[in-house]
Amino acid sequence: MAVLSKPTLEKIEPGFGSSFSLRTYYTNSSNKNYSFWHYHPEIELVYVNGGSGKRQIGSHISYYRNGDLILIGSNLPHCAFTDSLTGHECETVLQMKPDFLGEGFFTLTEMRSLQNLFERAKKGIVFHGDTKREIGKKIENLKNLDPFHRLLSLLEIFKALEQTEKYTILNAQGFILETELQDNDRINVVFNFVKEEFQQSIPLEEISNKVNMTTPAFCRYFKKITGKTFTRFVNEYRLAHAAKLLHEKQISITEVCFESGFNNFSHFNKQFRKFTGKSPSTYRNELRFLVS
Repeated sequence: MAVLSKPTLEKIEPGFGSSFSLRTYYTNSSNKNYSFWHYHPEIELVYVNGGSGKRQIGSHISYYRNGDLILIGSNLPHCAFTDSLTGHECETVLQMKPDFLGEGFFTLTEMRSLQNLFERAKKGIVFHGDTKREIGKKIENLKNLDPFHRLLSLLEIFKALEQTEKYTILNAQGFILETELQDNDRINVVFNFVKEEFQQSIPLEEISNKVNMTTPAFCRYFKKITGKTFTRFVNEYRLAHAAKLLHEKQISITEVCFESGFNNFSHFNKQFRKFTGKSPSTYRNELRFLVS
């Protein structure tokens, strides 16, 4: 079993002469290691240029293809979106405190629409189609601008994201963290334990003990926070991992089933079809068609 450490509160420092952080990670970067669930008070905008991988934001877990553009609200737990198998060109990460332009700035009449965008981002937002590609290019171009025009361009990016209709709220059924830091720590203990142990059976009694709660209290707590049962959350993590394996590894579907934490092939097929709308074999064949 994994040894659990205290969940990570990421500390973010803007670069010299800037009010927000802008970082770019390339496929061969070795300075990025946030494969575990973590959180921070900063709003985060991430553009992954190409490739495929898992989205793990709040209680939402899914698999993306052809890059990703994601806006993550303050203190919303999430994992990194790329790894050595993603196949992306680069990943650009923007992070800023909700009041990075001064207290009250986003309550100005001209800025209230952006405040609404940041409120929606507390549940996580993924952007699609032309919006993803066009805004992605603008995000990547920020590093070529001087600080003043970089800030202006960032505000224009946020405005474009607020106006587009090509988006999905990732935790649409709700993801509610209490105001106490203890709540962030508790849910991150759960998320990171699932990440380490999803291939094994995770009895409710075991995970309840990890956060010092009775099983009934834990079940109520987890449903309140995430909008779903713990069993459903674990199964969705396993199914997203299965989708990743079907894309990235040339192993049999039976092996995918067991490597993803399922011990019944028929149950795996049924759950995968429910999760993706397709059987595992159809899903893999369509991926091959798209790549070829």
